[in-house]
Amino acid sequence: MQDIQNIVILTGAGISAESGIATFRGPGGLWEGHRVEEVCTPEALAHDPDLVHRFYDLRRAALANVVPNAAHDALARLDREWSGELLIVTQNVDDLHERAGATRMLHMHGELNSALCAACDTRVAWRESLPPGSACATCGAEALRPDIVFFGEMPYRMEVIERALSRADLFVSIGTSGAVYPAAGFVQTARYHGAQTLELNLEPSAGSVYFSEVRLGAAGVLVPEWVEALLTQA
Repeated sequence: MQDIQNIVILTGAGISAESGIATFRGPGGLWEGHRVEEVCTPEALAHDPDLVHRFYDLRRAALANVVPNAAHDALARLDREWSGELLIVTQNVDDLHERAGATRMLHMHGELNSALCAACDTRVAWRESLPPGSACATCGAEALRPDIVFFGEMPYRMEVIERALSRADLFVSIGTSGAVYPAAGFVQTARYHGAQTLELNLEPSAGSVYFSEVRLGAAGVLVPEWVEALLTQA
């Protein structure tokens, strides 16, 4: 890949799965007898806040038992050493990119270690359990909720992502299904603006046809190999 200066990378569940991040999907795609989609919507939060808060409390607590893997480490290395523009956009709500050392990144679907005030939109770092009715230190409203983009809500910082995609020379998708929009459309946006496109995935995604190159295998193997080659060529 030649003439690469600006890079946008999208990461999905596949990169964190290799660290042992649980999906909370049991047999039949259920969690405590509920479809996961049914506990990840604004309607679910309003109907049964105890259930929704417990779901995210468990996911937050589980972060203590996992560590970044070789793919996270490789992207953090790229962040440190790449002299051009770089934006890592993750669909994941864990903190493994940050713990590996990445800084030029954003969470488009929110973060487990953050709470959002539904009354005033204040965000605050949060690492403990988050009981329903927790009070916001800014406005006092008992309206703190998980800082997570629920199904039906708009992903965060889309204007930043779209601007980066419009400037990208290379777009790389790592460990994503290619089935969830708007992230699934990033490759088409990048192609429209003339970027080269690369997919690194365990198996072809729903959008593999849009990539100019697809490499299949474990992220913990493919990503370090790609980063090493890219930095060597730079």
